[in-house]
Amino acid sequence: MTIRTRLSLWYAAVMLASLSLVGVLSYHEFVVRHREPAQPQVQDGGGRRDLPPRDERFRQPGERALEPREGRAPARRHGLFAEVLAILVRVGVPAILMALGGGWWLMRRALAPVQALTSAVERTSERNLRERLPRTGNGDELDRLTEVFNAMTARLDESFQRIRDFTLHASHELKTPLTVLQGEIETACRDEALTDAQRDRLLSQLDEVQRLAKIVDNLSLLTKADAGQVVLSREPVRLDELVRETVEDLQHLAQGQEIDVAVSACEAVTVPGDRHRLRQALLNLADNAVKYNERGGRVSVSLRRAGPEAELAISNTGPGLPRELQARVFERFFRGDASHSSAVEGSGLGLSIVQWIVEAHGGSVRFESDPGALTTVTVRLRAVPA
Repeated sequence: MTIRTRLSLWYAAVMLASLSLVGVLSYHEFVVRHREPAQPQVQDGGGRRDLPPRDERFRQPGERALEPREGRAPARRHGLFAEVLAILVRVGVPAILMALGGGWWLMRRALAPVQALTSAVERTSERNLRERLPRTGNGDELDRLTEVFNAMTARLDESFQRIRDFTLHASHELKTPLTVLQGEIETACRDEALTDAQRDRLLSQLDEVQRLAKIVDNLSLLTKADAGQVVLSREPVRLDELVRETVEDLQHLAQGQEIDVAVSACEAVTVPGDRHRLRQALLNLADNAVKYNERGGRVSVSLRRAGPEAELAISNTGPGLPRELQARVFERFFRGDASHSSAVEGSGLGLSIVQWIVEAHGGSVRFESDPGALTTVTVRLRAVPA
């Protein structure tokens, strides 16, 4: 229940209680306090006269007891009660309706800044921290709260910017020594005097250096993307051709684990975008479909036109991901549970890059996993009209 509804209900309850109190006081004033005193009357030869109550045993001969006037009092009181009730209905009900309407309008205006602040907090993320809420300028508590919220988002934006700058500079500084180290190891591997054990050791070191260089490149790409330093080209790209090229690479990756690769559909679809980045996203999805699969499993790829969009789905068998962790798959360096991440090589940046590339093209990506059965990643991109 919203604050506005709660305050309106309280306001209505107070108005109803006030009206009830006015009715009770009015009835007490006009009916109870001003009713005529009831005294018994007798009639004799001289006419009617009021007498104090007397015992029937002492009534004189010839006297005839008359009906007391208080017998007519209930009817009179009932008429006054009905009159007071009619006044309350004719006057009180419209007054309550007008008061409720005016109170609702006033509370809506008073709580409008709270609604705006709530909507702004719901939209707040690391991508829109520079947006500022408009202030009313009247200096009340809500205006002060808006000022505090704007100051908080400004501090958060500054902190995120420092993190981006540090990551960007660190990745840039790491590239040179990693490149030099990779070149030296490759040169050392060509030495014919090395034994097989020494060459295997150098090759293992080369793999780790290359893996570290790939992590640095991916991290640098994401940091530049956050800073808006990556420019994507916009040209027509045959997405079906990219899918066929990716399937060929996928078949080579799957041979070692005897994974069956099948294409259920591959319709001709053209999308506007950057061919290099789109192919990078497809390769990341294909690599994940093989790494997080099982020996003898299968991978299914489909590309269909869904109205104005192109829908690409890549499904694979394997252990899958628990439902409570599926919401975090696009977080950076997230690699699922410890049992899977320790057995599979990777840095946890692949799906983060996929999400950035897809969203940069105005599309969306969805991850669904049924543990122990099937995991599906669905990408939807705006397609060029056929």
